[in-house]
Amino acid sequence: MDTLRQHEIFEIEVLDRLKSARLLEDLVFGGGTMLRLCHGLDRYSVDLDFWFIKKVQEDVYFDKVKKTMEKTYEITDAQAKHYTLLFEIRDSEYPKRLKIEIRREMKECDYQEKIAFSPFSTRQVALRAHTLEQTMKNKIAAFLDRGEIRDCFDIEFLLRRGIDLPRLDDTQSAMFQKKIRLFKDRDFKVKLGSILGASSREYYNSNRFSYLDEILTVISRKNSER
Repeated sequence: MDTLRQHEIFEIEVLDRLKSARLLEDLVFGGGTMLRLCHGLDRYSVDLDFWFIKKVQEDVYFDKVKKTMEKTYEITDAQAKHYTLLFEIRDSEYPKRLKIEIRREMKECDYQEKIAFSPFSTRQVALRAHTLEQTMKNKIAAFLDRGEIRDCFDIEFLLRRGIDLPRLDDTQSAMFQKKIRLFKDRDFKVKLGSILGASSREYYNSNRFSYLDEILTVISRKNSER
């Protein structure tokens, strides 16, 4: 079994342990790993990302997560950072370390009950997860901020699932198109290709983000006609 499949089994196992310890009750699951495990996104994602949806005593919560994880795993990093609670764990059964990141700032968000699962694991975990509409908003903000190719891939996935782009002004739309057009062949073949399934890898090597680019062009045209 390849490294990414093994890592996905690790992710599901850790979600199950967090659920059993009742540590998911105050959290909403989001990001690329949520899209893969809850909605079948055709790319692998290596971190578990959460947001608080309830007020908690953070030092108590931090210690509880730490104690829960160290019962089974080696903790290689645990920090209460400025914006996040961060944990990194390792297990000899799995080839990669797993990072768990919980945003400390509470913001209003839309979420729903979902089941996280993987075809490579027998476990299933019921949890709260961002809606696809909320995830689109998060992904747009993330891409405009950091310009990661994986965020652009996720945005196209959401568009193909029928989720509309939030309203973008002329500046945002132009910046968006500029960023996606700056990606090089190596970005698609290596950076993105290394985390994609075979069919998606072939498509994006040939077509890049032409679908998203066309939609942004239409938005820019409509903005200019107003």
